[in-house]
Amino acid sequence: MTKLSGMKNQPEISRHVRFRAAILAIVAGIVILAIKYYAAVISGSAALRSDAMESVINVVAAVFALGAVLFAEKPADREHPYGHGKIEHFSAVFEGGLIALAAVFIAWEAVTTLHEQFVLNTIKLKIDDLGDGIIWSAVGGGLNGILGLYLIFTGKSHRSRTIEADGHHILSDFWTTVGALVGLFLVKTTGLYWLDPIMALVVAILLARTGYRLVKQSSQALLDIEDPVLLRKLLTAMNQIRPPEVIAVHKLRTMRSGRYIHVDIQVVMPGHYPLHKSHDLAEGFGSDVVAKAGIEGELHIHTDPCQQNWCKDCAVDGCTLRKEQRGDSMNLTMESNTAHGDI
Repeated sequence: MTKLSGMKNQPEISRHVRFRAAILAIVAGIVILAIKYYAAVISGSAALRSDAMESVINVVAAVFALGAVLFAEKPADREHPYGHGKIEHFSAVFEGGLIALAAVFIAWEAVTTLHEQFVLNTIKLKIDDLGDGIIWSAVGGGLNGILGLYLIFTGKSHRSRTIEADGHHILSDFWTTVGALVGLFLVKTTGLYWLDPIMALVVAILLARTGYRLVKQSSQALLDIEDPVLLRKLLTAMNQIRPPEVIAVHKLRTMRSGRYIHVDIQVVMPGHYPLHKSHDLAEGFGSDVVAKAGIEGELHIHTDPCQQNWCKDCAVDGCTLRKEQRGDSMNLTMESNTAHGDI
């Protein structure tokens, strides 16, 4: 038996919020790129130039994110029975790859600059107006911080992995900007110009770390890796609203498709109940679990008769097939809920 529950269509207001956030990421990204590029040009700093290069990646990723958000909104169809939500994970992997590529280019430029200074003895690092460059870069970095926090909050609130990943990416750009500004402040105060490419190299390492984490997390989602947090949420909901007729639960499995969650479970019902009664009880249990756990998606339930194997732990009254004295209904556990095979 299959129980479809949850909100199959996200409210219109939530859809508009996600779309607005994706558009804002593009517009703000272009403005911030212009600010950082100006800071790099007037300063001649390698660190600020590498920071501006990363902002180019932000804009490209934001455009791709918008496409992913729009595609993920398409309803399930015959070719995509689980919907189109997994495109959001592809978007996050793509964004992580872009970040890693930017890190490679930045590292190459930093290493080349250091080679020219210390190996070829061409120490000609030209920093024209570092003071104004730092100020403008700080403005761009501050805007990045605000934008990143907004996108993370919006992505979590409206269950969009693409927007949340974009927010983490932009927030990481904020922190790399902070690191670059600290290094450039040291250059300005100490006169040690070689610190500039060193800080660019640090920025590249931080970006590579961010890209790796985005690719790893999204790849795990694409492979449907088990989500312990979601499983605990479902287990808690089941124990809180579980009726005595739901004797046991097993084969609990979950799959994410964008913001939608698909849940499969098998429930053990009293063997003496007629099919229609077991069906109605399982339907109500599924609806209550979805509402209590606060998930959006669908819950598929398959019912199994108890076959008199659960008499000791069964709290159902009036069973004519009981072999053992009735006991108290026990709480469901993670081990029993996720157990596979016959129980």
